[in-house]
Amino acid sequence: MTSNHSTSNSASKILLIFLLPFKRYWPYLAIIAAHTIWGANFVVSKSTLQEFPPMSLAFLRFTLASLLLAPFIFTQKGSEKVARNDLPWLFLTGVLMVTLNIALFFLGLIKTEPVDASILTMIIPMVSVLLGWWFLKEKVYLINLIGIAAGFIGAFFIIGFPVMIADSPTTVQRMLGNVLIVLASIAWVIGAVISKKLLRKYSTLTMTATMFFVGMLTFAVPAALEYIQNPGWPTQVTHLGILGLLYITILSSVVAYFFFEWGLLKTGVIKADLFQYIEPIVATLITVLVLGQGLRSSFMIGAVLIAGGVYWSTLGKEHHIHHKAHRH
Repeated sequence: MTSNHSTSNSASKILLIFLLPFKRYWPYLAIIAAHTIWGANFVVSKSTLQEFPPMSLAFLRFTLASLLLAPFIFTQKGSEKVARNDLPWLFLTGVLMVTLNIALFFLGLIKTEPVDASILTMIIPMVSVLLGWWFLKEKVYLINLIGIAAGFIGAFFIIGFPVMIADSPTTVQRMLGNVLIVLASIAWVIGAVISKKLLRKYSTLTMTATMFFVGMLTFAVPAALEYIQNPGWPTQVTHLGILGLLYITILSSVVAYFFFEWGLLKTGVIKADLFQYIEPIVATLITVLVLGQGLRSSFMIGAVLIAGGVYWSTLGKEHHIHHKAHRH
């Protein structure tokens, strides 16, 4: 028994010695893991929405996520008390960043493809810079405006250009889905701008848990209406659908959140921003390699313009808002 214990300790020490030189890379690996989870989430959500009504899926997601985050909230050091006059702003932020964002995202994802959605959500930093310029009077350089223009032209190539060359019902549905994805991103950014002052008073964990709770409350009625309209849908959910729900809830909403926040704390916002391009790459690889779907030439042009637009629009900006846990 002693020999086995000694061998186990020796193996642990050897593993620790081997991993120690890579310790400085762990935060980056955590951020990469978070973005990879969020990138795959586009495809997982699309598949899961084939078995769950959209509002019901959202309600289950945020109910389970709220339950999972509850222990961390109650055990965090220096438990934060929310001021009464901040409650309306917290509720409004939750409605924008969770309720409207996720509702529009799910409804859009039903109509469009995951790869389109993953690229279009990248306009979030550009819209954030634009709103910060308009409403918060933040300084914006010419290169930022050029980047924003390039990004929006890229969005047109993905959303509008296919309709111009192929006016079919399927293409129109895909366009409508893409528009909903863009509106979801705009709702998220508006909520993020409003939450900026709140983030100075409360931790991201408190903000996230509060918004999840708002999502649970606001999705309850729409989910109940979906059940009244089709009470038999729960019996049609397969094991694949349950796995999809668990992925969206546990991995995308909770695990990736902690990975990203820990990595962000260790590396800083500017370095963390470099990894935001992983999400559309992961979504595209899964769509092409696993699902066997092709990519349109107009999509490729739009993707390049949006990627360049994100880089140029945020060049020289010191910070962005990173409430990634509820983006999709």
